[in-house]
Amino acid sequence: MTLWEGRLGRQTAEEVMAYTASLGFDRRLAVHDLIGSRAHVRGLARSGLLAEEEAAILLAALDRVEAELASGDFVFQPGDEDIHTAVERRVTEIAGDVGAKLHTGRSRNDQVATDLRLYCRQALGEVAQAVVALMGVLAERAAEAGDAYLPGYTHLQRAQPVLLAHHLLAHAWAFDRDLERLVQTVDRLNVSPLGAGALAGSSLPLDPDGVAAELGFAGRFANSLDAVADRDFVAEALFDLALLGIHLSRLGEELVLWSSEEFGFAVLADEYATGSSMLPQKKNPDVAELARGKAGRLVGHLAGFLTTLKGLPLAYNRDLQEDKEPLFDAVDQTLLGLRAATGMLDSVAFQTSRMQQAADGPAAAAVDLAEWLVQRGMPFRQAHGVVGGLVRDSLERGVPLAELVQAHPALGAEALELLEPGVAVSRRSTPGGAGPGPVAAQLERFRERLALDRERVQRLAALDPKRLQGDPVGGGTPVAR
Repeated sequence: MTLWEGRLGRQTAEEVMAYTASLGFDRRLAVHDLIGSRAHVRGLARSGLLAEEEAAILLAALDRVEAELASGDFVFQPGDEDIHTAVERRVTEIAGDVGAKLHTGRSRNDQVATDLRLYCRQALGEVAQAVVALMGVLAERAAEAGDAYLPGYTHLQRAQPVLLAHHLLAHAWAFDRDLERLVQTVDRLNVSPLGAGALAGSSLPLDPDGVAAELGFAGRFANSLDAVADRDFVAEALFDLALLGIHLSRLGEELVLWSSEEFGFAVLADEYATGSSMLPQKKNPDVAELARGKAGRLVGHLAGFLTTLKGLPLAYNRDLQEDKEPLFDAVDQTLLGLRAATGMLDSVAFQTSRMQQAADGPAAAAVDLAEWLVQRGMPFRQAHGVVGGLVRDSLERGVPLAELVQAHPALGAEALELLEPGVAVSRRSTPGGAGPGPVAAQLERFRERLALDRERVQRLAALDPKRLQGDPVGGGTPVAR
């Protein structure tokens, strides 16, 4: 039985049902559908559209459906094209004629929009928790790094030495921006569409404000057309997850490089590496590589969904059914990646002696020599030319740079000290820079930010539907935990 059988004179073709059915993936919205339905029933009772005893019967039927889904006893029928149809069909079987009142004043258009917002609120909250956990590990490893340093790179060429703590915190600040975007997206999507109906609202005395409050939304929709057509929040979520995936990819790329014998900056823990089916000596950075590889998948989800949205007129169109699969997969893959990357970073062994050896080449202090000349009155462009010429001369003639510095009339023995191991990185003194003083201040600032972020994530967790109305039910592919 379909929900529109009264309009059509013939049974829908099997090919159409197979093509349009979404139960295979939207069944994971079951918990959110039940939560929204309970709030809708209570709203109907407050409005006088349901007698108290009718509301009690419907709520009991919804509880039974939840129990059946959780236990695996719920039996889906061929006519259940989506989770909304399945729940309403089973409620009607349990509650009889009263079950037919469940959909009063509601369309699947505002129903699914509500379910999806509830899901996004929960799922993005879980992603935010995983981001904070990763940020915490980065902060811990930065604190542990102490005065260890490594080459900083531009164009993948050695540029200037930086503290390892500074490098790790650079990743951490990027993830902090990801967290900020997730929180802001949840703030924007936290609006209830229930009461918008199919597109124009209802002539019935509904209570959309009360329903919105019960569901923990900040408020209800302002425009019914916009309420059922809006999937900006899905696009925003996909963008947030794609950019987060790109930051994971960058981190993964560096660990792939660092764990190679050519770099030798890191050794991955056995638990977070794999071997080769043929080459006995291999230890492969698969977690880091997949973090890099899955970023393309996340970007693809975003690009595909934006393309789906670009040509749609108001209000609801069936094209919007394509919002769920990319969203569900993006959430799942991001959670899996965050948790694996957190464990990988927590257990990796940094080879600081190898890092420092790579950073101690005389050319790494070239800009320090130029700045030394600037402090003595030479214009920077002239100082840049002097030092650049010395580096070129050293390479072409095979003469150690130290000898050339010592012999140069504008430099000499005093400037030679800048080439000593560890000196260059210790000279970085500007705020936010890579030297010991600025990094110590930065680490303290990041710890304060992390404490604030943990509080914000806890506020998001308070909006989790599981906390509003019981535990989630089964029946769908779970969010990765």
